[in-house]
Amino acid sequence: MAMRVENLSKRFGSFQAVDDVSLAVPAGELAVVLGPSGSGKSTLLRIIAGLEAADSGTVELTGEDVTDLPVQCRGVGFVFQHYALFRHMTVGRNIAFGLEVQKLPRAEIRARVAELLELIQMTGYADRYPSQLSGGQRQRVALAPRPKVLLLDEPFGALDAKVREELRAWLRRLHDEVHVTSLFVTHDQEEAFEVAGQVIVLNKGRVEQMGPPQQLYELPASPFVAAFLGSVNVLHGRRLDGQTILGDGMLAPACHDGPDGQAVVYIRPHEFEVTRRLNGRTSWPARVLQVDPLGGLVRLDVLLRDGAKVRAQVSRERRSELNIQVGDEIYVVPRQCKVFGDRAANS
Repeated sequence: MAMRVENLSKRFGSFQAVDDVSLAVPAGELAVVLGPSGSGKSTLLRIIAGLEAADSGTVELTGEDVTDLPVQCRGVGFVFQHYALFRHMTVGRNIAFGLEVQKLPRAEIRARVAELLELIQMTGYADRYPSQLSGGQRQRVALAPRPKVLLLDEPFGALDAKVREELRAWLRRLHDEVHVTSLFVTHDQEEAFEVAGQVIVLNKGRVEQMGPPQQLYELPASPFVAAFLGSVNVLHGRRLDGQTILGDGMLAPACHDGPDGQAVVYIRPHEFEVTRRLNGRTSWPARVLQVDPLGGLVRLDVLLRDGAKVRAQVSRERRSELNIQVGDEIYVVPRQCKVFGDRAANS
């Protein structure tokens, strides 16, 4: 493993920022640490970089225990949200600085700077200063050095949505070319899913789940992961004899195992089939409250027979085929769901 963290903990006064975190990132992989504000993402990254000391635990980079090494000895590149560039240096000098610290020969530094400028699509910008660049260009310069391990702390957070989207695609292409082992921190689920080979979901300083993005989305291991990774409907019911029964006797799909008792059902909007006809025991009668066209998709807010409100999502073509209007009586059929015990959902 190029990066391994074991049993890492860090407390600030009474606040437990990182709580017994263990994770591993294979060589050449781009992994994302995803979580809400205050979940410990940035503290974890700073500990790996050597900018913060852990209370306990170990950090290994490229097979070496670096837990007690200073930051300059770890071979780590660190990119912050606010473009960590020297304002008094040109673009070329900013890129060369990190290579000079490594005491490379001047001819090699010149060649590497030219190579990196081409890699980040900024050939011809070597003599410009950071103040003469756009936000997206400054962040590309910050990403230019090629360390053994690259740590990125919300690198696109200060940029507008269009530039963020372009830089995410560019970073993915860049990573596919150079294969630098990278750990990227964000609170943006879309950003995580677009760039990551592996996602590590952090909550209250602890790892909730880690794995490929689609696996986490489709098979969340906890209620927090289910709710945090995209839009989801949350319904309450009970488990009984291998079935999950919602209000007014509605049945959820057979998508759980576990003891009888109170249960919480998580269903994503796109997992509902919408129909005009009763279609088996898991068809739920509903009345359309709102219809919101969203480009090629249409969002439907509906009221179930037991008084619960849920959100479904259909294609524009399906909405036209059914001619769905506000006030219509329809059926929603959950194709897939995730069921957790009531205790887990409230933990």
